[in-house]
Amino acid sequence: MKFGREFKDQMVPEWIEAYMDYGELKHLLKGINCTRKGDIENQESEIGKSQQKNWTKLSNGKLCVPADLGEAEKSFFEKLDNELGRVNSFYKDKVEEEKGEAAELAKQMDALIALREKVKEKDTKDLPADKATTAASSKITSPSRALSEEKDNLDFTKEVDKFGENPIKPASSSSNNKDPSLDQHGRTPSDVLECVKIQNTSGTPKSSVERLLLGTTEKECSFSQDELKEVEEKLRKAFVEFYQKLRHLNQYSFMNLSAFSKILEKYEKITSRKVMRSYMKVVDNSYIGSSDEVSSLLKKVEATFVKHFSNSEQGDGIKLLRPKRKREKHSLRFRSGFFCGFSIALIIAVGLIIQTRKLLDKEEATLYLDSIFPLYSFYGYIILHMLFCAANIYLWRCYRINYAFILGFKPGTELDHREVFLLVSGLAVLVLTACLVQLHIRMDSRIQDHETYVELVPLGLLIGLVLICLCPFNIIYRSSRFFLIRSLFRSSCAPFYKVNMIDFFLSDQLTSQTQAIRSFVYYICYYGWGKASTGRKMCHVSDVYIVFYYISAAIPYWIRFFQCMRRLVEEKKMQHGFNSFTYFSMLLSVVLQSTFRLRKKTTWKVWALASSFVAALANISWDIKMDWGLLQHKSRNFLLRDKLLLPHKTAYYIAMILEVLLRFVWLQVVLSFDMRPLRGKVITSTFASLEILRRGIWNFFRLENEHLNNVGEYRAFKSLPLPFVTYDEKVGKNE
Repeated sequence: MKFGREFKDQMVPEWIEAYMDYGELKHLLKGINCTRKGDIENQESEIGKSQQKNWTKLSNGKLCVPADLGEAEKSFFEKLDNELGRVNSFYKDKVEEEKGEAAELAKQMDALIALREKVKEKDTKDLPADKATTAASSKITSPSRALSEEKDNLDFTKEVDKFGENPIKPASSSSNNKDPSLDQHGRTPSDVLECVKIQNTSGTPKSSVERLLLGTTEKECSFSQDELKEVEEKLRKAFVEFYQKLRHLNQYSFMNLSAFSKILEKYEKITSRKVMRSYMKVVDNSYIGSSDEVSSLLKKVEATFVKHFSNSEQGDGIKLLRPKRKREKHSLRFRSGFFCGFSIALIIAVGLIIQTRKLLDKEEATLYLDSIFPLYSFYGYIILHMLFCAANIYLWRCYRINYAFILGFKPGTELDHREVFLLVSGLAVLVLTACLVQLHIRMDSRIQDHETYVELVPLGLLIGLVLICLCPFNIIYRSSRFFLIRSLFRSSCAPFYKVNMIDFFLSDQLTSQTQAIRSFVYYICYYGWGKASTGRKMCHVSDVYIVFYYISAAIPYWIRFFQCMRRLVEEKKMQHGFNSFTYFSMLLSVVLQSTFRLRKKTTWKVWALASSFVAALANISWDIKMDWGLLQHKSRNFLLRDKLLLPHKTAYYIAMILEVLLRFVWLQVVLSFDMRPLRGKVITSTFASLEILRRGIWNFFRLENEHLNNVGEYRAFKSLPLPFVTYDEKVGKNE
């Protein structure tokens, strides 16, 4: 692999603008090569003399270069020097940030050790008298154990000071008589814990209610085991995230130093000027080339994490700190291709059954097909949505959009486009097989005796898929399944849970699956009457089913409205208020459309049209302006934005046009255009599929805009809340 490709692949996507501009320097080298071509041999004899005798400084005054350099070569070295300064400045700023975070984590560890001591003391006091005596005697009869525990605590205080870069004064001869329960500042665990409070950042309904009633997220320490476990888990995550930052910084330093070396090597090859050694001395003496603070912090984090979060098991601790990268399996492509071909064959088989048995020409068969159509279209909408998700992931990976970080997946657990396509093709095979079996048996007069069992095929399929989704065993991408299930649960409980990116992103997907939700309601009605044949008849006349059929379409918009309101209350940004209005307008539009379809009156038609038009305009403006970041009037790209990832601007204009057209498609529900070639359920399915298409387009540009915002702010890591608060202010008083 060429270095330029490797350099690009190893970049942190959000820091891409902070790396050395290797491509531009290579372009300048090509210009130098063109100007020197043909006369290099005549100049080689003079190069050595010029390098030894005549030197001059560049315009920035930082670097001396041979005086006989041409303008192209001077431009190259000025660019190279500017790149070194820029890379050096970014690296230094990031190292200072990490040193500050290291100091804060060291203080958090002080509080954690104190909390562990207090919890241990409390548990000992709560023991019965005989057990407490036994525990005390065991401590007395095991002086070596007590001594080792004391040494562990003392070693930790040294380690924390070392980790936080706080200098420790050498211990005096009288320090042997010092109380072992005191820390390096002479404080007892009680003194330390008096200085801190626990920050409740879980975002659960209970914490939300407490915050609403008490007006704060802080609480006093209760010294319980549950509290200790919660604190330890938060600090464990904070250490893992901090370690990843340090590793990326270390990689950033290594790749940039390698890039300077490679580009100078290419320069020497083209010009035959031996400047690499002298310039690399400048690079090695710079901050990025000489600083070893990141490597030192990496070792200290490893030592602290192994000792205090993995029971001194180094192998287990390192595994947690360094998650393995996913490896592509060749069998994945084979299985995807097999299931894809199988599903195509099943589609042809279903079509042949309908055609050869002329099911569409028989009234009874047509009614039966209409009755089971929602049962299988439910899966059709999901399969289509997953196909677009696979396409989205493929494009995100092509344009280096860090979708795993944006959506909050744990590193190494996110699915790529091949894995999503495997799930899609596998689901398609199951659904089409069930449909083929049901049609074959139901329409064959010779095996009518099994009709009752055949009607349970769709129900068995649904139950099987639910069991697969909830399966606790580590099969079929368990981590991703549970991640999405938790997010779906938090979304359904809006506004009681804190809203993360994945929560409202998943809820937005649900707003495009209203027809699938209605099909699920039909599932309940179809099998809820005891017999499938009874359910088939009752679903069309039951007032309860009709009400829930229309209400269910409003549920996703209701969820998004509450999520926006929660973000408005927490973040105090009015943009969330306007966003809540867009979803409320959609909610109102769905309600009025449903009322019009039930009552068929002109008044309701006018209200439905007006609400649908307002909702479409509000959502179009929000999607294009806010979610996609387009329509910027001062942008150098007309009506787009300054930074674009797609190479062709036409794609953005086409996407905006499709957004407008597909947003107004649902007006057909109210206007009832004459579409004779299409039947009723086919029309509904077509429009539902178009909405899923619009959502697929929205997904790509939404995450593209989010990624560019992260790039602009160099935001490559999550900001995790620490468990202890008000620590800095109080420590100063005690010291």
